[in-house]
Amino acid sequence: MDELTLPFLGAERGARQYPFGDLLRAGATLAAGSDWPVSSPDPLQTIHVAVNRIAPGAPEDTPAFLPEQRLDLGAAIAAYTAGSAYVNHLDDITGSITAGKSADLVVLDRDPFAGPPEEIAATRVLETFVEGQRVHAAQDA
Repeated sequence: MDELTLPFLGAERGARQYPFGDLLRAGATLAAGSDWPVSSPDPLQTIHVAVNRIAPGAPEDTPAFLPEQRLDLGAAIAAYTAGSAYVNHLDDITGSITAGKSADLVVLDRDPFAGPPEEIAATRVLETFVEGQRVHAAQDA
């Protein structure tokens, strides 16, 4: 951002990037995904950025990028789950833990809502289930 984007956009146009907070407040359904290989494919890393507006591991004195566009953790997780299901026209079968929907879910090593927002990126996936079948288990799970 600092080297390849903002110098070319300038301050005025740069301030219009990633207006997720404004979109959510306007009633938009947010859907999140990865820009890999440009950014991390790890949804917990990008959820961390959506909530904190600072990359995980950034120096403490790093200012948040457009902090007024922060999302709360619930909204960021919803963008990755229900929002992604919605834009893919799969919200009738996935995107939330609801009776009758596909059991696609992850088991995390902690409750990300219980800790400080600055530690969201430290959360690890222990198990992943697709349609109720375990497809991934961490070595120590």
